[in-house]
Amino acid sequence: MKKFFIILAAFFLCISAAFTLGTKTDEAFKSVKHAASTQGVNDMKISITITSESGKHTLTAALSDNSSAAAFYELLKKNTITVNMQDYGNFEKVGRLPQSLPHNDMQITTSAGDIILYQGNKITVYYDVNSWNFTLLGKIDGITQAELKKILGTGDITAVFAVLK
Repeated sequence: MKKFFIILAAFFLCISAAFTLGTKTDEAFKSVKHAASTQGVNDMKISITITSESGKHTLTAALSDNSSAAAFYELLKKNTITVNMQDYGNFEKVGRLPQSLPHNDMQITTSAGDIILYQGNKITVYYDVNSWNFTLLGKIDGITQAELKKILGTGDITAVFAVLK
């Protein structure tokens, strides 16, 4: 009888370990899926017209496949959004959105061109690296870090976000 309980306990221990491994595998899959969504695999494309000390520049971006990006896109379908943005930390431009959006924060290491939702009510355009819990809204298409730094400049900018037509 004692052997039976030991075998039964070992069985439940193995089942528990398999379930935990499955959960970690699911989390890893979601992380890979999230990374793939930043490659612009959806139809949500926007334009960003930036006015800075270097002039006026229009860029395009692909939005991520998440509820935050979808809410931002729906907002843009109603009207363009103009955001006054300031430099923060020598790695991003940040400005306040006219309304809060749902956020899906996760640990992210940014790169140049990432468009990030911060605290649900701020939008940032990254031109350098930073790691934190953010919501990735999208990525600016086909631009190098050096090109983006030149466009954004060192001072304040105005960014006009719109649905790409």
